[in-house]
Amino acid sequence: MSPARGLALVALSLAVAAAARAEDLSCPFVARGGRGAALACGGTAVAATTSSWLEDAGGAAGAGASGGQAPASAPAAAAAPAYDTDLDVDPAEPDFVVVDMPTNARLPRHRLAFRLTHRFSRALGAGDAGDLASDFFGFDSGAQIGLGLRFGLFRGTQLGLYRTSDRTILLHAQQALLREGRAPLGLSLVGGVEGLDNLGLSEAPSAQAHQFSPSVGLLLSRRLGSRGAVYALPQWVGNTRTVPSAPGADDGSLLVSLGARLRLTKAMSLLGEVHPRLAGYAGNLGSGDADPLATFGVEWTVGGHAFQLDVSNALGTTPAQVARGAQGAEGWFLGFNLSRKFY
Repeated sequence: MSPARGLALVALSLAVAAAARAEDLSCPFVARGGRGAALACGGTAVAATTSSWLEDAGGAAGAGASGGQAPASAPAAAAAPAYDTDLDVDPAEPDFVVVDMPTNARLPRHRLAFRLTHRFSRALGAGDAGDLASDFFGFDSGAQIGLGLRFGLFRGTQLGLYRTSDRTILLHAQQALLREGRAPLGLSLVGGVEGLDNLGLSEAPSAQAHQFSPSVGLLLSRRLGSRGAVYALPQWVGNTRTVPSAPGADDGSLLVSLGARLRLTKAMSLLGEVHPRLAGYAGNLGSGDADPLATFGVEWTVGGHAFQLDVSNALGTTPAQVARGAQGAEGWFLGFNLSRKFY
């Protein structure tokens, strides 16, 4: 063998050995060691390197053929829809009502909320303590029950249907105007119309009774941090006097509903409402007592559910029923509300 050929073989051996050392030691051939392993793994490395060079060369050639520009990238993925913050439950304002009056909680678009109200008709002050206990604090008596459903038509727009067991039906709507955080207060326009005898569908309208009571008002709210919120609702309610009065007398009422929710724990809150009348028909359900309707209660919330145990001085839950006021000194009644969000 000539010296030149020997030097060439030594140089080749050194190159192959360097390639083998550069390989990952997890290679099964390298793990067994030996000259064949070095050649095998080194050959793999050389092949991979050669393939990479060919790909790079091909890409460069393609770029040159297309006028020096890189190939077009794949279309960008469609942007994900923005998250609707109305889906978040606000601990300060977890429900769409305090007890009877609305709140500024927003119902998400195309979502539903259900509400059940129950007012026992036995006054807590009727009879003595033994009579009250024997009637299980009014639970054995009859009750005025209401069923309601809300629907989010658009963001900030709610439509509702509510019916009580005395055959009063309320159609109502609420439109958010200002959102607290962007403004010092929350503000909504609320309105509706309620009708006796299933909106007059069950019986022919009587000339001796007002069948329909429209209402309109502005709802203002202010959060107390995460601990609750306070509300004021100046509103006008028409035809609160069910029997038409003499010409010139008032048949409607102007009132300011005031409400508050105060959280005591993560799940429990205290509630209160009062509905003083400022002008118009003062209300008289037979007792001669014109005191405004007032309600106090305790609320528990779990997920999308809310349960309230209430004590009120009247059975009313619709705007016209609330505007008519209390039922007398002994007219305090137990009741409860149950609500459920479907989202």
